[in-house]
Amino acid sequence: MIKADERQLLHKYLLLELAIKSLQVDYPKLEQFKMKVVFLPMMDCLLKELRQEYFDLKRQLAQQRIRVVGWTNIDEYFSDVQIATAGDDVVLRYANMALKTQVEKLLISYQHNAQVLN
Repeated sequence: MIKADERQLLHKYLLLELAIKSLQVDYPKLEQFKMKVVFLPMMDCLLKELRQEYFDLKRQLAQQRIRVVGWTNIDEYFSDVQIATAGDDVVLRYANMALKTQVEKLLISYQHNAQVLN
């Protein structure tokens, strides 16, 4: 059984994983931009920050003996995430559109925080 605080960590971990994968898919497209010298450093900085937090959360979850075993697309609307815990395995169902929206909000918040720091 996953406690509420562990589930929040796990949810953020999943969002970070999706954000990183999405940005990695988009990265080659940025390399074709005329202004790539502007956009690539921003993307590199964002990816570095996301990866750092992702690995920190992965480490925290591992200490609590929680790990993501795999993703399964159910259909175009839902995905299941299989989680292994110390007690047993848990399957969490997510709405794909909700995940996409949450990943976008996460990336916007990182972008906003970067602008505030500069």
